[in-house]
Amino acid sequence: MLLNSLPLSGCGVIDHVNERTPHDPVARRLGELGFVPGEAVRVVAVGPLGHDPMAVEIGFTRFALRRSEAERVVLRGSKENPQASGEDFSYEVAGQE
Repeated sequence: MLLNSLPLSGCGVIDHVNERTPHDPVARRLGELGFVPGEAVRVVAVGPLGHDPMAVEIGFTRFALRRSEAERVVLRGSKENPQASGEDFSYEVAGQE
């Protein structure tokens, strides 16, 4: 499953980041920002038109990603429990119902 296919409030665990080309600068930057294997990620908001951009959360940090950037992030599976990594996703996001 890819990060861009997670629904609002959906959670997953990062497996790896795909490089579209050798030395893909976007994939490299995602890794530098913390999109690394084993990290729990959650979709906290999506844009009104075409769900682009999307806001995702890793730990206590939020990132706005274009869907084309988010599709580089491969998740381990939608059934994995992000609570196992020690992340707390139990609070509500302001403005989201």
